[in-house]
Amino acid sequence: MGFTDEIWHVVSRHDEQPVGDIAIGEADFPWLSGHFTPGPAFPALKPLFDRELALLDIVNEEPDAWEAAYDDVVRAVALVSPDGPVPEFLLHIRNDQAWFRWSDTPFPDA
Repeated sequence: MGFTDEIWHVVSRHDEQPVGDIAIGEADFPWLSGHFTPGPAFPALKPLFDRELALLDIVNEEPDAWEAAYDDVVRAVALVSPDGPVPEFLLHIRNDQAWFRWSDTPFPDA
């Protein structure tokens, strides 16, 4: 699977505005990572990503808080591969770096 050099897109679920692009530089299954270039919708959503990462650092102590913060991210954005939107993903953005994993099929409801 050659994911490097692909461009993945993050878009707003509310108005489909570009949140940013991820230029994949590394594929370390199951994670892809690369350079994040913010789009016009990113500034309004940046606090969601910042909060999610802050809680990720203490996820073992505050798992419910992290899950709630990540749910906010998923409600706000969609991840789009070169082949189209992916139904499930785990995405982190810090400064100009993004890393994520995804699934081609929806996760079963818990």
